[in-house]
Amino acid sequence: MHDDDTLQIQRAKYPFLTETGKYLKDKSLTLEELNNPDWKPVIEKAYHRITATIAGKIYNSNLDQPDIEILSFIIAIILLKKSGIPTFSRRFSLQEARRAENYLKRDLEWKGNGSILEHVKRKGQSQQLALDILRNEFKLDVVMAEDSFKVKVTDYLKRGAHFHEREWKLVNRKVEQGLVFLSSDETVRLIRKELDELIGSKIQSINIESIPDTFQERVRDIKTLANSTLEIVTFSGEYPPCVKHGIEVLERGENLSHSGRFLLATYLLARGQTVDQIVPLFKNAPDYNERITRYQLEHISGSLGKGTKYQCPSCDKLKSENLCFAIPDCDGIINPIQFGKKRKANA
Repeated sequence: MHDDDTLQIQRAKYPFLTETGKYLKDKSLTLEELNNPDWKPVIEKAYHRITATIAGKIYNSNLDQPDIEILSFIIAIILLKKSGIPTFSRRFSLQEARRAENYLKRDLEWKGNGSILEHVKRKGQSQQLALDILRNEFKLDVVMAEDSFKVKVTDYLKRGAHFHEREWKLVNRKVEQGLVFLSSDETVRLIRKELDELIGSKIQSINIESIPDTFQERVRDIKTLANSTLEIVTFSGEYPPCVKHGIEVLERGENLSHSGRFLLATYLLARGQTVDQIVPLFKNAPDYNERITRYQLEHISGSLGKGTKYQCPSCDKLKSENLCFAIPDCDGIINPIQFGKKRKANA
């Protein structure tokens, strides 16, 4: 395998890279040429790439055909931009980010013990590219250790603040000389949010006035799919601002943090809503999966497992997680559940 072939495979793994944007120019391909029926299989692959992510799945690439994979990504973001469905664009960027995460983890964790020289060379190139992506695209300088990776404490704190699990707290990490030790999985997870945002920016920044007829057909299909799968969910009653904020985030089709979802679930369950009533609220989330959503809600409600029903987090807890959007009517309450009741009692 030649170096050029290896480079194309890397581009197919990470089609969001700046250099990949020059692909059409390098191949002297224009959108008008893509209107040729011979290119229809590539357009169909791009459409499949979109529908897979809409369904909450990670698109499975065929790296034996890197040129087609790169083109399918470029065409996919054109179709999404022209369809104008923000929720679908966010689902695409999220699942494409997860797909890239998987490749980055595999490329990073390689230890260089191959027995065939060419194989070692290719894997070494893959690992170096993964490190370059972290350093150049995300400004995360990663130092390789014998069996782990190290990043600066400042870089770790800036990104680790998004995670609430105990193991991500700095006090629970191995730190030496201002560097935090991580596994390959943890290193890549640090840039998850930025990776999602980078791919999303590719869709937002693309500016094409007209597209071929072969593209128009699939744009119409995407719009039809949106009409049949997306829902506008409304709730009656007055909610505290923290809950309203979470609902608005989901209605816009944006990603709500785990803590924000937990707040909505526990609050609505405490207010008497059932799992069946709450599930549709999450339908516009970029990573929506009905089976997983229902399972998590049933677990929170206490109908699964040991029967433990989880309580709505306190206002202090929400403040610590940047989920508090207090207004004057919140004065005097210590839990969102008290929001309407306490104000009414003082009226």
